Amino acid sequence: MARETFVRTKPHVNIGTIGHVDHGKTTLTAAITSSLAATGKAKAKKFDEIDAAPEEKARGITISTSHVEYETDTRHYAHVDCPGHADYVKNMITGAAQMDGGILVISAADGPMPQTREHILLARQVGVPNLVVFLNK
Repeated sequence: MARETFVRTKPHVNIGTIGHVDHGKTTLTAAITSSLAATGKAKAKKFDEIDAAPEEKARGITISTSHVEYETDTRHYAHVDCPGHADYVKNMITGAAQMDGGILVISAADGPMPQTREHILLARQVGVPNLVVFLNK
């Protein structure tokens, strides 16, 4: 299946979701696409469409980076959903190396975890210039 092509008439921004395992990175990514789909600026992607690999579905975690695209009135976004599990930090680094900015997802119930700090440090080391914190319920 061919990838959907967006017409590049707007400034392009690479962003991504990073953070501890099970804090809601993929769920947030799906929510962003669903919200923008209501305005016609994205194709809605469900959680299981983003984590589509059989092993990811079986284990319930993101293993490799996933990519979605959407736009707002002013920008076009390429969004990388990075894995949070410690065993897949290498995949997170690969995704973060392309980011202009990141969304650090933190569970309000769990608070910052050891991997949260590690993800911040890794994002800084690969040159992610901006981070926004998303506090998830």
